[in-house]
Amino acid sequence: MSWDRNIVIKSKAELALMREAGRVNALALAAVREMIAPGVVTADLDAAAEEIIRKHGGIPVFKGYPGAYPYPASLCISINEELVHGFPSKRRLKEGDIVSVDCGTLLEGFVGDAAFTVGVGEISAEARRLIEVTEQALYEGIRWMRPGNRTGDVSAAIQRFVESHGYHVTREYTGHGVGRQMHEGPQVPNYGIPGRGIVLRPGMTIALEPMVLVGTPRTRVLPDQWTVVSADGSLTAHYEHSVAVTEGDPIILTLP
Repeated sequence: MSWDRNIVIKSKAELALMREAGRVNALALAAVREMIAPGVVTADLDAAAEEIIRKHGGIPVFKGYPGAYPYPASLCISINEELVHGFPSKRRLKEGDIVSVDCGTLLEGFVGDAAFTVGVGEISAEARRLIEVTEQALYEGIRWMRPGNRTGDVSAAIQRFVESHGYHVTREYTGHGVGRQMHEGPQVPNYGIPGRGIVLRPGMTIALEPMVLVGTPRTRVLPDQWTVVSADGSLTAHYEHSVAVTEGDPIILTLP
């Protein structure tokens, strides 16, 4: 599929529905964040998120998502060197881990998609700095989501910020349009050239998601055929918000 041929401009009414989906998604992520601590089983985080999403009338959009086989959980929970798409399981979080949690909610026909990375207990100074840079890179990208700018401006802003701090952005996995489907156009990599790419227009909605690695931009996929890890085993982090382009300031759609 060419995502850039699948760009859907949203009306104000549709953006309001997306904000509600994003709000429920944010509630699930907030509950999970509160639970994260040494000894917590990642499957319990997944169960808590799904309960909140369904309580509000939503559907966990990741569950059953097609791939090598249907994705088996409501959350992606990726730990340390795991960049994205890690499975919840009987694994327990440990002091010093960093954990990325990615969640998607379908509500009233629209998707909210967001992610965060957080430390488990006391973490290293390097891990803290990685998390801070990754989160700030997201907001650097969001600042460029204004009409008349191009997707390359957004991508370049993320890349410039991350690399200025000595880290790397993945080349294989990207941000993407979001709306009635979890993956719409345009595709928005975390690297790019200013002035290139699709022109941003009011009503476009994009899930920006910096995926940052300490040691290398290269990744590999584990034998489970979903979990993506850094090729050198170094730490990784991931932040994401679904964001709308408007006539003025961009609007983050996945806030509580």
